Amino acid sequence: MPKFSISAAGSRPCTLVVCRGCCCGDARKTPGTDHARQLERLRAAAAESGGRIAVRTTDCLGPCGQANVIVVQPSGPARRSGARAAWIGWVLDDDATDDILAWAERGGPGVAEPPATLALQLIPAPAEARRRVR
Repeated sequence: MPKFSISAAGSRPCTLVVCRGCCCGDARKTPGTDHARQLERLRAAAAESGGRIAVRTTDCLGPCGQANVIVVQPSGPARRSGARAAWIGWVLDDDATDDILAWAERGGPGVAEPPATLALQLIPAPAEARRRVR
């Protein structure tokens, strides 16, 4: 996996895409998880990152059985070097949120390896999962 700096001016940052569709972010599906606080923490970290991290929300990403799902998209330079987005499921507590933020702060996919505990939560993207079933 290539390692490089992501400090190039104007490049796309490591982006956290937070699912907030039908199941992710739903207190009825995952009671005990403070979904609003999780999103606030992610956005606060992005605001403090000096542009190295971005956060956006989206409607349902698909793997509802693994809610909450967050996709960690590589920075522009990492993507140009072949890095691909990492799909993370079961992001339901502060530890998982902390691991995602730590990884994104270190550069995310293509720049840094995910924390070992987070690697256990990696899930296939829906299109990839469909290809495996065929």
